Amino acid sequence: MTVVQLEDVSIIRSGATLLDTVSLQISEHERWVVIGPNGAGKTTLLQVMGAQIHPSRGRVGLLGESLGAVDVFDLRPRIGVTSAALAERIPKSESVADVVVSAAYAVMGRWREHYDELDHDRARSLMTRLRVDHLATRTFGTLSEGERKRVQIARALMTDPELLLLDEPAAGLDLAGREALVGTLGELCLDPHAPTSVLVTHHVEEIPLGVTHALLLKNGRMVAAGPLAQTLTSSLMSYTFDLPLEISTAGGRWTARSIYRPTFG
Repeated sequence: MTVVQLEDVSIIRSGATLLDTVSLQISEHERWVVIGPNGAGKTTLLQVMGAQIHPSRGRVGLLGESLGAVDVFDLRPRIGVTSAALAERIPKSESVADVVVSAAYAVMGRWREHYDELDHDRARSLMTRLRVDHLATRTFGTLSEGERKRVQIARALMTDPELLLLDEPAAGLDLAGREALVGTLGELCLDPHAPTSVLVTHHVEEIPLGVTHALLLKNGRMVAAGPLAQTLTSSLMSYTFDLPLEISTAGGRWTARSIYRPTFG
């Protein structure tokens, strides 16, 4: 099954081209990473995949539906999303358990909606899986940045989505927090029952185990897309970031190192 199908998609806002004729196909069970510098169009691309914005030109197919010919309010519950923008909308006074379970109604903040025991059981199971079950009664505003990231991922999985979109999930974390989160994301990527996923990052060090494909973006245009090992090459990454880079991998994890040598005198 094709989960995402983009055909010559462009996004133009106030005369600026944020995405320029992007074509991409993502199939079921694939795990993608989208890499590029600031302003490359990564978050805009994720907003398209999340049915948050429509293309200025081109066609977008999501989960067997065509964007523009389907009610997005029926489509969005099938897509789990984590992002800094969504995190800002979570009430700081909300308990962790309620942050997670309220995704069943696609609301931010408990009100008068009713959840049955199956909802609560699923929320507890996801909190355990993301290792935040011990935080269930804590309020979201008291959590560390790493804890908040895990809670957001548990929330994104609450509706059992068919597509999971992760916008810079490790941003703002220290080394220990990043490595712990990348390890958890690796467990998700390696789980054959986990949803098809797309992760956005600036850093190859944040690519978890289990990622199968990569898309490189630069100035809103595709540089390359395909299997991870064929796409994360030193030459393609150097072009993408306008910097001589040496890309290497060990034990399934990736590193990037500048090979620029400054001259003095």
